[in-house]
Amino acid sequence: MADPDCLFCGIVDGSIPSQTIDSDERTVAFMDINPATRGHALVVPRAHSADLLEIGPEDLNATMLASQRLAGRMKEVLDADGVNLINACGAAAWQTVFHFHIHVVPRYEDDPLKLPWIPEPGDSDEIAQIADKLRGENMQGSSAGEAEEEPV
Repeated sequence: MADPDCLFCGIVDGSIPSQTIDSDERTVAFMDINPATRGHALVVPRAHSADLLEIGPEDLNATMLASQRLAGRMKEVLDADGVNLINACGAAAWQTVFHFHIHVVPRYEDDPLKLPWIPEPGDSDEIAQIADKLRGENMQGSSAGEAEEEPV
């Protein structure tokens, strides 16, 4: 179902012009008009979903597969040195168009993009506490660094 006020729904239905570069029964890929690097494109599901938390599993899978296909083509055709897949979910995460989409950004050794944060060690106690919250009831007490004991 399309949202008549959605920019990307307009691109999908052809009422808004775009440089479409790929499409299938579930997805459309088109060039970003505000590219981060040469060749930056977007992949969207044809059906409107606002974000990662709303999209159905079939459309999510199709969008990721189309993004993978496009990333491979970018490496081959544009001689990209790497590719970033970026999704923003919510305004606080920099989402500006509320139609689920994946930015497929070809990367080049000399491009100007930098990591949006400086990786540095976190507080291990805080990390463990947050991990416990995220595990939920089904995984209380387990961690990737601990070996699980086998029942005898």
